Amino acid sequence: MFSIQELASMMDLTAVRPDSDEAEVRALAATASQYQCLAVCTLPGFTPLMLELLADQPDIRVVGAVGFPSGGHTPRMKATEARDLLAMGCRELDMVMNIGWLRSGWAQAVLDDMRGVVEVAGQAPVKVILECHYLSEEQIRQGCELCIQAGAAFVKTSTGWAPTGATPENVALIKACVGDAIAIKAAGGIRSLAALEEMYRLGARRFGIGLSSALHIFEECAAQAARPVE
Repeated sequence: MFSIQELASMMDLTAVRPDSDEAEVRALAATASQYQCLAVCTLPGFTPLMLELLADQPDIRVVGAVGFPSGGHTPRMKATEARDLLAMGCRELDMVMNIGWLRSGWAQAVLDDMRGVVEVAGQAPVKVILECHYLSEEQIRQGCELCIQAGAAFVKTSTGWAPTGATPENVALIKACVGDAIAIKAAGGIRSLAALEEMYRLGARRFGIGLSSALHIFEECAAQAARPVE
């Protein structure tokens, strides 16, 4: 369905696990450069290194991670983190919604928390992570509506830290909730070309993918393209 170039143009390569180290960050930058991926994202401590590694690749966006992984930071802490990441040179932000507040029914507090980061971001797109694993269908619906109200650019399924990430079910549910009002990013557990293509059919247009999974997907795509047409 997609060429390698088309896949790369939708991919955020990520190294956001607690054990992601310098070697992984360097490999991520090299892979993003090789395939000209759309964006890369690390935890904030490695963001300056990533910016340095990609200084000669202005078309690759470095994304700042805000409130990882729980979303349980205070709004002031999230806004401060967002300012710091933007000042470093990040061009987009992926922020974690306050999951506990949403589960508690504190809708206005969740909305204000997101709006604080969106306001700080200005023209930089903000992708808000719901972390669907911990939410009911009704909470996912409410989270989607709050993302739209806050002015976020994307609803994102997952951080990649929870036991489950993007699934066909939660991508389809999000699409049913948001329609075309906001874009969808699927992330967490996308390890094959078939999985990515299914998420695309269901409405996702950006994909957060770890290094090993991205390389596997590119290999699958190349193998598929090399097969003779019957």
